[in-house]
Amino acid sequence: MQTPIRSLALAALASALLAAPAFGVKGPPWISIELPVNPYDQSTRGAFLLAHSFHHGTAMGFIVSGTAEGMVNGERRSLKLEFAETSRVGVYALKRTWPAEGTWTLVIKANQGPDDAATAVVDLGSDGEVAAIRVPTTQRGEWTVPARVALSDIDAALRARAATLARRS
Repeated sequence: MQTPIRSLALAALASALLAAPAFGVKGPPWISIELPVNPYDQSTRGAFLLAHSFHHGTAMGFIVSGTAEGMVNGERRSLKLEFAETSRVGVYALKRTWPAEGTWTLVIKANQGPDDAATAVVDLGSDGEVAAIRVPTTQRGEWTVPARVALSDIDAALRARAATLARRS
């Protein structure tokens, strides 16, 4: 039976060991988003969504972090997201902490190392529900790997979505 990694220090150590070529294990992290959340699991009850972190196909207790990037009444906002551990290894619950008004995109990262993350970009619709989820990727030889996500790209897409929604109103 696997024991969940319960501290950031242990997660960072495990990440460093897994990423080290000397151990024969290398490769990128992965992230996936789970919706809807199981209402029967006490550790996920009330969560908006769940973020899963992986090393290849193995669930890992990587550090999961993120921000809610928004446009509210023409003003740009950025809020830090807080994730809670659940009863499953590598699964983190996110409760809604951003305002209902405005246009929002959640930028969620599974961090395997300082410069080694997989990023899920979660666009929210005008109703506040998830409208789209994507994990940007790139080709590295024959492998599909997570691509870096620039905040400037998130900002441009967010502003375009907000302008489109404002025109529809």
